[in-house]
Amino acid sequence: MSFLIDGPWLYATGRTYAALAPPDWTQERAAALGAATMAGFWATSISLYANRRWTRPIWHLCRARSGRDWMINSGVFRVDTARAGRATHTAAAVLFALYPVALIAGYRRGRR
Repeated sequence: MSFLIDGPWLYATGRTYAALAPPDWTQERAAALGAATMAGFWATSISLYANRRWTRPIWHLCRARSGRDWMINSGVFRVDTARAGRATHTAAAVLFALYPVALIAGYRRGRR
């Protein structure tokens, strides 16, 4: 998971949920599935950003220097994540807050 791919991945997940959901699916069921999805994404992505030890195998497989390096740079950019300050952390918080928007947008588009 990284900021570069999480938004599109969540959007695609929402579209997939909509495509596979039976026609009689209630909003409550959709909301519960969405909440579980968000919990998984946030738990992993925020833990990566915070460089939690359990995420080392993930970022190591991605050839990143740390979880934060993977979340921000995704192997594409060259931001010095060791010097991340208030602006970087604020931008990350905004991106994390937008995760549900991508999931919901995908679900709504898929239900049309």
